[in-house]
Amino acid sequence: MAESGYPLPPESYTCPLCADILRDPVTIPCGDICCLECIKIYWDQADHLGVYSCPQCRATFTPRPVLRRNLPSVGGVQETRHLPELTPFPFMQRDSFCDFCTGRKSKAVKSCLMCLAYYCETHVKPHYESPTFKKHKLVDETGHLDRKICPQHEKGLELFCRSDQMCVCVLCTVREHRGHNIVSAEDERAEKQKVLVVTQAEVLHIIQERMKELQELRHNVDVLKSCSQRAVSDCDKIFMEMARAVERWRSEIISLIEANERAAMSQAEGYVERLEQEVMELQRRDMELRQILETEDNIHFLQNFPTLCVPPEPMVPKVVINPEFSFSEITKTATDMKEQLEDICKKEQSKISKTVSDTPVYILLPRKGERRLKLPSKVDLQEPRTRADFLKYACHLTLDPNTAYKELALSDGNRRVTRKRAPQFYPDHPERFDGFSQVLCREALSGFRYYWEAQWSGEFSMGVAYKSISRKGKNSSSLLGYNDRSWSLLCSDSGYSAWHSKTEKELPVSAHASRIGVYLDFAGGSVAFYAVSDSSMELIHRFQAQFSEPLFAGFGVGSSVSICRLKESSAPYY
Repeated sequence: MAESGYPLPPESYTCPLCADILRDPVTIPCGDICCLECIKIYWDQADHLGVYSCPQCRATFTPRPVLRRNLPSVGGVQETRHLPELTPFPFMQRDSFCDFCTGRKSKAVKSCLMCLAYYCETHVKPHYESPTFKKHKLVDETGHLDRKICPQHEKGLELFCRSDQMCVCVLCTVREHRGHNIVSAEDERAEKQKVLVVTQAEVLHIIQERMKELQELRHNVDVLKSCSQRAVSDCDKIFMEMARAVERWRSEIISLIEANERAAMSQAEGYVERLEQEVMELQRRDMELRQILETEDNIHFLQNFPTLCVPPEPMVPKVVINPEFSFSEITKTATDMKEQLEDICKKEQSKISKTVSDTPVYILLPRKGERRLKLPSKVDLQEPRTRADFLKYACHLTLDPNTAYKELALSDGNRRVTRKRAPQFYPDHPERFDGFSQVLCREALSGFRYYWEAQWSGEFSMGVAYKSISRKGKNSSSLLGYNDRSWSLLCSDSGYSAWHSKTEKELPVSAHASRIGVYLDFAGGSVAFYAVSDSSMELIHRFQAQFSEPLFAGFGVGSSVSICRLKESSAPYY
């Protein structure tokens, strides 16, 4: 009898790894079937990752599922079965189908622990109606009937061995579990149910706490949003008042210029009028002198001579523009006011921008008595100088296997990467580098300061990159430091060089270091690399940039790289 979940005979199935007919078939947690030996070898290659995937559907499992051969059916015909022991979540249900339906299979609603078979609503009726099945035990169908069969004796599991903490059949008590503390499954369930009731009460209490925290957090988010909107409104009002004040200053200065202009024009008009009168008077005197000079009457000439021979007195002083007076002084004053206002605005904007960026919005409070994460003080916000200062910002980083190049093997909890000659068994992934021997870390870095260290051998590069960096092909867009989406330090036995947007900078460094430290100040717009030794830290290079996206630590691996485990001198800030 073929299991209802697989209408085709088992010889119709092929292994997705060897593409041959299944040999010693096993069912992995996602429901796909492979040869026992094939899937074992495939998962052996993933031991260094700690994450195991299905070669068919790419589902991932942690920890590594236990592999067991599929069991034969009650009728003795070999058939594939789903073994719940293979999944770390045995309580998860899976749809099963009636073993007695012909043609289109109906969904099973019950399974019999005596018959070890699945029944739909129609075919389960004899178990309720016929005295033959009076002693049979029906249970709700969860899709895991195989878990109720002893894998060694093919008997129903009705007892529980407290010595080995496992369900056993009657034959187990006289062989493998002889002399052990054996009780009925019902009695053990009653005892363990008491524990689960307490656990459930704890879970419900935690749910209530989390719901309360959720409501408070949502309320605080609403308050934060309204505060933000109120700040925008207040700032808009203040800047409108500043704009009106500037307009008032503009009007006053223009009025001052126009008043000076009117006063100067008025004075000039008076001087012009007096000068015109003097010119007319002089012209009249000139006519009198011309007449007296032309007269033939000697007596008339002599009588008027005393009056006409006296030179005329000047009526108006000479008028010139004062060289010390100029309207350009007012223009210069207005320019100075503008520059001072810009300087004040830039200085205050930079100050408030840094304050807002460096002050975390949220404080993370550990649960269950763990030490509390503190807010950064003004001293903490200073640029770190000693290694102890840098360690205040130490962060925990792990390599992301989904980004690792095919020849890179991860180990040590995904904190070490080694380049191998043979390709590793990685599933296809859109974030995987396929052109260069590179890998990124899982953790996104943004908002504040971070510090990490790495030890290396062979030529390698390390740096930071946006998640949007290209992963495909051998071109500059996917190589660390060769594009505008990444910053990197290339390290070799001969020295160091810094890279960004295809621009290289040779770096003279006094000593070669096998350990490199990276300090990222996201808000401050810098990432710096240090040669780390037991006694000191030497700056190799610092990049200045305005980061527009979260950053991810990355490595280009020639031989091997290990992310160091740092002892933090104080809690990091996130």
